[in-house]
Amino acid sequence: MSIRPYILAETNWKHLKDEKFDLAILPWGATEAHNYHLPYATDIIEADALAVESARIAWGKGAKVIVLPTIPFGVNTGQSDIYLDINLNPTTQLAILSDVVTTLDRHGIKKLMIFNSHGGNNFKPLVRELGLKFPEMFICFSNWFQSLNKSEFFDEEGDHADEMETSILLYLKPDLVLSKDSWGKGASKKYKIKDFSEGWVWAERKWSQISEDTGVGNPEFSTAEKGEKYFKAVTKKIGNFMADLCKSDITDLYE
Repeated sequence: MSIRPYILAETNWKHLKDEKFDLAILPWGATEAHNYHLPYATDIIEADALAVESARIAWGKGAKVIVLPTIPFGVNTGQSDIYLDINLNPTTQLAILSDVVTTLDRHGIKKLMIFNSHGGNNFKPLVRELGLKFPEMFICFSNWFQSLNKSEFFDEEGDHADEMETSILLYLKPDLVLSKDSWGKGASKKYKIKDFSEGWVWAERKWSQISEDTGVGNPEFSTAEKGEKYFKAVTKKIGNFMADLCKSDITDLYE
């Protein structure tokens, strides 16, 4: 396979010393249990593959994007008792982001897209704080799993090791998915107080109390074919967005 010039980990100084990029992409995942059958690196695998394919599409449209190495740990404060779920506190995330943004700002890359692959990561307050510290930088974040209506691709609802994630892993890394007789049902408990389900009040879920197998959502009807269809649709949409953002003047974004 030839070197892909839009992936920082693959390219080299011979190429980079005379290169200029408009947009940096920072994939951010997590290391955590995903039901019985998916690997702990599920969010990392998804972040890597989706960000790279989206960037390939954008690069093909002439966009000067560069994908940074994926951050493998995320916020897992609600899963502290689940063995080897690795937690980064939000303050740690802020410190990492601040250092990355400092480098990009110094090197003249004024646009950063955080490519989030983990529901526990909440970048909004971090982006607000960094926006004050780096006024010449444009920083945004995306949740790829919210980019499309999942019900158009999958039968079962869920948000963790569900039909969607299992289908994507069956497409990307089938050798890392255990046989179907190992899959948990992904049954989960909801708050007894119904107001929490309405979206206007929030509290962190204690994962070991809501799910027996760490999954939330039934993976039973997952297939590689569904995963491939969804993967291609998501990356097409995000790749087009990356291309649009590259071409945009960050001082003239509103109409």
